[in-house]
Amino acid sequence: MRIVVALGGNALMRRGEPADAEVQRGHVEHAARAIAEIVREHDVVVTHGNGPQVGLLALQADAYDAVQPYPLDVLGAESEGMIGYLLEQSLTNALPGRHVAALLTQVVVDRRDPAFERPAKPIGPVYDEAEARRLAAERGFAVARDGLHFRRVVPSPEPLAVVEIEALRLLVEHGVLVVCVGGGGIPVVVGDDGGLRGVEAVIDKDLSAALLARLLAADFLLLLTDVQTVERGWGTAEAEPIRRAAPHELRELRFAAGSMGPKVEAACRFVEVTGGRAAIGALEDAAAIVRGEAGTLVAAAPAGVRAPAAV
Repeated sequence: MRIVVALGGNALMRRGEPADAEVQRGHVEHAARAIAEIVREHDVVVTHGNGPQVGLLALQADAYDAVQPYPLDVLGAESEGMIGYLLEQSLTNALPGRHVAALLTQVVVDRRDPAFERPAKPIGPVYDEAEARRLAAERGFAVARDGLHFRRVVPSPEPLAVVEIEALRLLVEHGVLVVCVGGGGIPVVVGDDGGLRGVEAVIDKDLSAALLARLLAADFLLLLTDVQTVERGWGTAEAEPIRRAAPHELRELRFAAGSMGPKVEAACRFVEVTGGRAAIGALEDAAAIVRGEAGTLVAAAPAGVRAPAAV
């Protein structure tokens, strides 16, 4: 079975943790061991988030005023290279003899996408409200609530195409374990002359993962994060885990726009377009999720199943 495994940025760096390289390396090694268990049984392609990392790089770039801060597409490429390197090394160590390659990947977006006028994608560290408002005033950031905290938000246009898709297909068909489309891919637009140029945005990793899975004819999209299941009524006393649901059932519920919402949307899109299966769950449960023993499975509804019965 061909599986696209999407690692959430918060699975690689926990909220509130110091963003030290060794902290991230430890999380990546843990992720590599979880992925290796799946690779031994299946054909796997790996992608990953970069929200905490690209936000940190933006803060570091802003702090050095001898040059203009690098734009988000360049910072996205830096974060994709950094995380790709750590994953490539850790996966090579976890799977001796297996060919592993990380590929910087450009993803095409529409330069007229309305998301450019409505920043909504959280990046970087979390702040309390007072600190967030101060940074917004000092640096011109847009900020918004993310759960119990505040974070910087940036435009997040829809992913339309993967520039390097043919190279990815070639690598996958030759048995290479590929790490690609990191952080949703480097956002680029096509100019009037047909050339590519980067834009100031961060593409949602989960939506890009769904696109990648469709383009590579994957059977299964596995979205790994820091929670065990999707929950109905998350954050309330009535919260209940959803173990299995069809896309139309999930679309009747509401999920946080900055976290679980994109994962649910990505899973639904993949299942609706391809007829395959998708699942959302915790990194440490990765192999069990593939076996159907953990997480939230998103698939075509069995006869007689309704939304309340899926929770």
